[in-house]
Amino acid sequence: MPLSPNHQGALFMCVSQAAFTLNDTLVKLATDTVGIGQIMLVRGVFATVLITLLVWRLGHFPALRLLISPAVAVRIVGEIGGTCFFLIALSHLPLANVSAVFQSLPLAVTMGAALFFGEKVGPRRWLAIVIGFVGVVIIVRPGMEGFTYYSIYVLLSVMFCTVRDLATRHIHQAMPSTFISLLTAASVTVCGAVLLPSTGGWVALTPGLVAMLAGAAILVLIGYQFIIQSMRVGDISFIAPFRYSALLWAIGCGYLVFGNFPDMPMLVGSAIVVGSGIYTLYRERIVGKTKPAAESTQSAIAPDGI
Repeated sequence: MPLSPNHQGALFMCVSQAAFTLNDTLVKLATDTVGIGQIMLVRGVFATVLITLLVWRLGHFPALRLLISPAVAVRIVGEIGGTCFFLIALSHLPLANVSAVFQSLPLAVTMGAALFFGEKVGPRRWLAIVIGFVGVVIIVRPGMEGFTYYSIYVLLSVMFCTVRDLATRHIHQAMPSTFISLLTAASVTVCGAVLLPSTGGWVALTPGLVAMLAGAAILVLIGYQFIIQSMRVGDISFIAPFRYSALLWAIGCGYLVFGNFPDMPMLVGSAIVVGSGIYTLYRERIVGKTKPAAESTQSAIAPDGI
């Protein structure tokens, strides 16, 4: 029996989140051997080549005038900052903890859009945002046993990615999303080269490491393609909540690969963050604001998840 468009979209969203989480898993494994600068450089080279081939095949090269845009520049800065802080946190924290805090990104984007761009957000969504960030505090648990300052790096990554996603809203509609991804991937790659001397220098790559980072780049591209496909079928407001499947993938990978299982505060905080995010999407559906739901879904993409 064929799947309905809504169920197809939900399946595509789950696949995209699985791909992005597996990418994070491979990168976390690589951080045991190489520094974040080298990871950004090597993975970035693979990702840039793959996305360039995709852009060339689709003919998505925009007019030169579209590249001269403050919004494009701000988006690149946001992606670079988000990637750097995300990788630092990922190398020191359990995968599920990083993923759980990162689930607050759509809430941060909604808040940023309201504060800086005047997007109307009702009292119920504001309450959901506040409750969601209470969940983040429970996960991070500042001042309590189990707190690590590397959690601050995840929050900084969320902040930079909020800037990235808000800037993306203001990029000219004629700019193909694939080309924006190409610019981002190339910029992160260059940043990796700049950071290389200060993040451990160059480490000789074994075939296993090369395969790991190449696989991570391929998974980024797979995740990107599936998240686009999920937006093209079915009802976005139905599909959007399935972005939170990333947390389930992260818990599973963290346990199977690294032997980490979330403790109770992390599970409680995660449930609050996810519940707040789903309620926010629900309210957008009730008031008929389908576009913000779509844009919130795009915020599921972690740094360097393009």
